[in-house]
This record gives sequence, C-alpha cells and structure tokens, in this order.
Amino acid sequence: MTLDDLRVFVAVCRAGSLSAVARELDCTQSAVSQHVKRLERETGVSLLERQPRGVVPTRAGRVLEAAAAEGIAGLDLALRRLREMVDGESGSVRVATGATTVRHFMADAVVAFRRQHPRVSLEFRTESSSRACFDALADSTLDLAWITLGAPVRGIEQRSVRELPWVLAVRADDPLAARSSVEAAELQDLRLIRLPPNSTSAAHLDAACAELGVRFAFDTSVADWDTALLLAELGLGRAVVPALPGLPVPGDRGDLRLVPLPGLRPLSVGWAVRRWEALSPPARAFADTVAESCRDTAAHD
Repeated sequence: MTLDDLRVFVAVCRAGSLSAVARELDCTQSAVSQHVKRLERETGVSLLERQPRGVVPTRAGRVLEAAAAEGIAGLDLALRRLREMVDGESGSVRVATGATTVRHFMADAVVAFRRQHPRVSLEFRTESSSRACFDALADSTLDLAWITLGAPVRGIEQRSVRELPWVLAVRADDPLAARSSVEAAELQDLRLIRLPPNSTSAAHLDAACAELGVRFAFDTSVADWDTALLLAELGLGRAVVPALPGLPVPGDRGDLRLVPLPGLRPLSVGWAVRRWEALSPPARAFADTVAESCRDTAAHD
C-alpha cells in the first residue's frame, strides 16, 4: 500500500462517494477504486460497503480510516515543520474559526502578531460550528481551531482560554432591562431566541439549565451569537448569549441591554489542536498572542 492509497481511502470515507473524490482529484472513478482495492488486497478485508447512495466504511474500514487520518495529519504537520525550519521566520498559520470569532476574540491579537511576525501569513477558514472545526483539523493542514470547549474528541487537544458568563440580551425598553441581574428560573415561561441548533454553546446552555432544573422555551433560532444580539436589539425577542469581549455587562449598546445571569455555569472557549507539542513556532506564538489578548480584555471588562 502507498501513502496515496491511504489519502484516497480517507477522502472516500469522509465524502461517502467514489465519484465525488474522483472529481476532486480530477481522475476517473476507476482510479479511485483501484486505490481502495489495493488496500483491501494488502489487509485481506473488505473496507467499504456499497449502499444505494454511495459507500460507507465497514467496521474494518473505520479502524483503518481512523489510524490513517491521524497518521497522515501528523505526517503533513511534520513536513510543514521541516519547511518552516528551512524558511526561518516565514511561513503561515492556518486557523479555523466561527463566523464572529476574529472580531470578538482576535482583532487586537492579529494586529500584535503582524507587528511581531511580519513575514508570517495568517490564513483563516470560517466554519459553522466547533464540530466542523474539529473535522477541519483532522482533514487538512490547519494548525489551530478556535472552539467552544465541549466533550473530548479523539485525536484533538482542547485548551481553555476564556470563560464567558451568560447574559440576557433585551431591548432597552424591556421590563427586564433595568435589572442588575436575572435568575435563570425567571425566564422559564418566556419565549427566547435560540442559539445555533446543534452547536456546542446551545448544548452547554441546555446542560447549565438542567443543573438548575430550568428549561427554556424558544420561538426563533439563529446561526450565530451576533444575530441573536441584533434581533434582541431590534425588539424581536430576548436572547441568552455569552458575554462576548467588548460588550459591557450590564451593557449599553444603543437600544440593547445585557443583564447578567449569574446562576448559569459560564461557557468556556479556546483552542483546539492535534498536538500542542507539534505546533510550529509561529502557530504557537499566535495561539499565545490570542490568549494574552483575551486575558487583557477580561481584565478590563
């Protein structure tokens, strides 16, 4: 078997389709199939199961996919490190983030990093969720992913950078706007704007409420935290969101008020990487710069 065989096999498992991988690699479906067949001859087991709408790995295929994906990611990272050793202080840092991450958590850090490392390029890849960030780390040459910390993920290391307390976002003329704080139980009968469905932050909020024996009701859902804040500011509902950096709590941002919810367990955000010790010096420097900037911001909030 060859490294190309393993790369193609992992790609097929992820895509669930031989033809999709063939299009991506600009080759024939037969060529893709030959890579898989070579692996099956070497291992002596069937690795893919054909289904009406594509293929899925067999039990043996899942074992090989997990090992191959981890090995390929480590090898790709090592090759990048070697290139960066040759290039010196040049190179790049590739980061997966959510839609609003750079604005809220990294703006000052990006400026500081650029001054300190003018020859290193920063590349940002926007993902829709922490789960997508994990997948991006596993599937590509990305260095870092900014995530909402959640359950352990195989092959990924998570490191908390900042704790975000929860706040209730309401319009300035809302009856709750003048409160210094609100207890979660007081929101039990209110209709709220829901955080992105199936997101780590929504799952964390549900768990924090369950600890208090509280269950929220929702009538609107949004794709990101900023949209929830905007709808609350427009008077289209109330939203329970993390207190993002730069938004004072209690807050005054035009017609928006942010009222603390001290009873809810805070949300933790930070970095995810494949292995911290394998990060390139520029990637580690960027991660540290963001963490330091977050600590400075927290001290002034």
